[in-house]
Amino acid sequence: MEIPVYSIAGQIVSHVTVDEEALGGKPNMDLLRQALIMYEANQRVGTAQVKTKETVAGSGRKPWRQKHTGRARHGTRYSPIWVGGAVAHGPHPRDFRQRLPHAARQRALWSAFLAKAADGEVIAVDGLALPEQKTKQMAAILRNLGATRTCLVVLHDKNPELWRCTRNIQGAAMVAYRDLNAYEMIRPRRVIFTLEAIGPFLAEAAAAKTPDKPVGVSDNG
Repeated sequence: MEIPVYSIAGQIVSHVTVDEEALGGKPNMDLLRQALIMYEANQRVGTAQVKTKETVAGSGRKPWRQKHTGRARHGTRYSPIWVGGAVAHGPHPRDFRQRLPHAARQRALWSAFLAKAADGEVIAVDGLALPEQKTKQMAAILRNLGATRTCLVVLHDKNPELWRCTRNIQGAAMVAYRDLNAYEMIRPRRVIFTLEAIGPFLAEAAAAKTPDKPVGVSDNG
């Protein structure tokens, strides 16, 4: 597999060869799905809370006497069947977090990369440098690279200047390659690596490959 390398003017200048076997051979879609569910679950706050009969404010006085009124028997006006009463079986604070082993998260990231690259949605750019530190300059480069919708720019290291020029572009995001995960890789329409980032990313993936050791897909600990 080859990844095209573009100049900031939008012209193909070379290609980067990707060893698919070093990334697992083919995307593991089941593992990728599990990783995406995990990342989305970990973003849930889980602070929804309703009041039970014990927590609704007010008097505990019986609404009316038990018998001889012609009405149904009630012991409290804070029963769930009363307007203004408690909520039955409602949500309470809970932790939605899920876990995956580190090796499984790595494999999911490689699967996301392979899937995006197979669809032609991963490219590299040679020399991502702006003539001026302005948002319109970064927006023009992204248009030249075909990133007209959502895109993710992957750098070798964090770059505050480039980030300031990117943060106000709708649909654009920027991350260092060491901070990548499967969720960030799969979401945007186009993933743009700098040449300084895609080399170490592929090299670390090849170095971390352990074909004789199966990668777990769940963690019950």
